[in-house]
Parts: sequence; C-alpha cells; structure tokens
Amino acid sequence: MANPQNHDNQPLEQLKTSALDRRLSIAKASLNIGRRWATNSAFGLFKSKEEKAVQKQAFMREQAQYLVDELGKLKGSVVKIGQMLALYGEHFLPPEITEALQTLNSQTTAFSWSIIESALQTELGDKIHEFDIDHTPIGTASLSQVHRAVHKATGEQVVFKVQYPNIADAVDSDLDLFRQLLKVTNVVPQTRQLDDWFEEIRDLLHHEVNYLLEADTTELFFQRFIGDRRYVVPRILKAYSTDRLLCMTYEDGVSILDEQVFALPQERRNAIGQASIEIMLREIFEWGDMQTDPNFGNYLIRLAQKPDTQLDQLVLLDFGAIRQFDDNLLLIARNLLLAGVFHDRSKMRQAIDQAGKHFEFFANLSDSVKNDMVELCLLASEPFSLPSRNPTIPPNVLDVHGNYIWAQSDLHNRVIKLASKSATSKSFSVPPKELMFISRKFIGAYTFMTVLDARTKAHDLMATFTLEDWT
Repeated sequence: MANPQNHDNQPLEQLKTSALDRRLSIAKASLNIGRRWATNSAFGLFKSKEEKAVQKQAFMREQAQYLVDELGKLKGSVVKIGQMLALYGEHFLPPEITEALQTLNSQTTAFSWSIIESALQTELGDKIHEFDIDHTPIGTASLSQVHRAVHKATGEQVVFKVQYPNIADAVDSDLDLFRQLLKVTNVVPQTRQLDDWFEEIRDLLHHEVNYLLEADTTELFFQRFIGDRRYVVPRILKAYSTDRLLCMTYEDGVSILDEQVFALPQERRNAIGQASIEIMLREIFEWGDMQTDPNFGNYLIRLAQKPDTQLDQLVLLDFGAIRQFDDNLLLIARNLLLAGVFHDRSKMRQAIDQAGKHFEFFANLSDSVKNDMVELCLLASEPFSLPSRNPTIPPNVLDVHGNYIWAQSDLHNRVIKLASKSATSKSFSVPPKELMFISRKFIGAYTFMTVLDARTKAHDLMATFTLEDWT
C-alpha cells in the first residue's frame, strides 16, 4: 500500500460500486473506443502497408492508455484486475496493453473519512468507540485503505485495514466489465489463455476480499516466525476483525528504499537479504504456500537501535495474496532449483522432462526449446549456484569472499535476453500460470536483493533446504 500523505489529491467523496454505475461507465468508454477505431480506420484507407503498421501501433498504444485512464476512474476490483494483468500478462497480452496497465495506479487518492467511518461503523458497531482512530490513512490501495488507531483501554497501537464498501460484491461483475472493455479495444486477442487467466484472477480476488481468510493466513505466518527474531508479523485482533475489516497490531519500520537502509554497513544489508531470500526458499521447500505479490509495499525494515545486541528485522505486512501450490508443482520447482545449485545440465533436463508429465506446456516443447530452457533455468538460478560448480558466473559478480553481488549481476537483463530466443520459437506457448506466479516471485526477490545491494553465499542460502552432501 502506498502512503497517501505525499500527494495533494483531494479525498474522494464517493465510489461507483453499484453494477449500474459501473456498467454505464464502461458503456460510455466502449462507445468512445468504437468511435475512435472507426475514425482511425477511415484515416488509414489510403496509406501504405508500412504507414498503416506504424499508425496501428501508435493507435493501439493510445487506446491502451485510454483504457487505463477509464479503469482508473472506477477504482475497486477493476483496478486490481488491471494490476494483476500487468504483472502476469506479458506472455499473452500485446506490449502496448501491459505497458499501459503498468501505469495503472489507484494508490494516490484516498477516500474521505466519512466513507471510511461508515464502513467501520458497519463492521464494528459500538466497538468503534473503543478506539481513537486517525482520520488520515497511512496507506491506500485499489480495494482498501489503512488507518492507524489506539485502543483506549489498553493504549495498544493498531491498524484497521478497511475494505471499500460493496467492493467484494462487485468482483464478478467487474471481471465481466473488464473483459468487455478489453474486447471492444480490439487490441487483446480473445484466447483460451486469456479466459484461463480471468478465472485465475477471479479466484484470487475472491480470496483477497475475504479478510477472515487473510486473518487466518496472517496468524499462520505469525506462528511460523514467532521464534525467529529476524522477522515481525502483525498480530491479528480477531475481536475487531470481520470478512471486510482487519484489525492488527501496528508494526513500524522504514521502506527498503529509505536512505537509512542504503547507509547500513554491508554486513547488515547482507543479513536482511539473507532473511528475505530464506522466506522464498521456505515457501518452496517447506510450506508449499507463497506470497505471490512481489510488492515492496508488503515489506518494511525495522532497523536495530542497538546493532551490537539487536538484529535488523523484516516486517511482513500483507498476506492477502498467499497461494497454495500442489505437490507436483513444488517438486518441479525444487528439482529445477537444485539442478541450478549444482549447475547440472543433465539434472536440469531431467527436471524439465519430469515437468512434462504434469504440464502440457513442458510436454509440447521441442528438444531444441527444452535445451534452451535448460540454459535459461541455469542462468536464472545463478545466485543460488555454487561457484565451484558454475564456471559461467561472471567474475565481477563475486567478491573476494565468494559472495554473490546481486547489484552487479545484471541478471534480469541477461535472463530476458536469453529468454527471447525461446519465446520466438513456434513451439513455445504461454507457461502455466502457477509457474508464472513462482517466476514473478523470483523476479521480485531478485529486485529486492539488487535494490538492497545485498551479497549472499549459495551455500548459506541453500544448505538448510537440500539433502545433498555439500562438498
């Protein structure tokens, strides 16, 4: 969630949550888009093929931005749908659409206190009087905003995550409206992959708007980390939580982008990075459930006041996007990663062949594309590979102690460059959505480590999670 206090926008006084209001907005946008297509086609009648191609690309980009502007006015789950497609849609959406969707940001404008107070009153009843609640939110998003409060009787500082009124009831209709708007833009192919993704987004959204589920997941992670001083998870106050309202302890910290974090000694940044990566590995190797939203806003860093006796801590804030993966997928992910640890091409190929027994995507790959994927997976797992087993690690990416220097790796660009070779193959199709969730998780982790400028050892990262003998 973004901090709205840095923006000058006036609070919104109303939210179009009724199906009629939202349909009228979409209908108006659809009509305007149709007119724009007709006008553009008329202007292109007498142009050359090359001129038409340039005009079409420019117009698609313009249409995509218009689409995003219209979606942004609605807020709510429509915006969340757009954000999800921006995150996972690069394999099946035109680049003009994904580029525009990536600009979709509903986090700059909060709703007025009168709307939030009414929602709190509905959910809490008379219990609302047990708190002094700050009228100014400390964070806003497409589905909710967060307000800090103090429990009058105990003095405990808490936060309320307040879901916008009627948002949960609008999820299904918003999905239908979004698909309709995409269809009339004529820039998104109506494919089975798109249908599958909309159903996936439908499931994710229904989970995300159910705050009792999020409360249970938060409590689960609270118990998992309760004995580890490197992590902080808010404690849920169930007496004040409902399916549309979360009450939890207030946990302070600074953003990873804060100058105080950049000024930390290398050893402290390394320790924070190690703790961050370890969560992802435990999700894959131990728990089987994963935070699939790689958003910096879901983390804070609580800096140690006495570094000699205290640890810097990762504050984990949002558990609404936790996804449970089945054993087959987890086994594939583990085998791929372990093959990367030892930089073993034959084991990597075996892992990909094994994946073909469970996923059509892998089964349909040609041998040449599978070999390309072996190289891609070996490269992507470079930070976890043992330098003694991986002679392809660039010399400048390791320091004198054998630590992997994330900020100097340029790994993301190297992976993209290599991936483009497979992506242009005729036998390449859209990867399974489950694999894309894990892929995005890794990308988020890589970005976190790069921004943090952390340095890690493969042995330290992986020793806990493999039964292989380390030599």
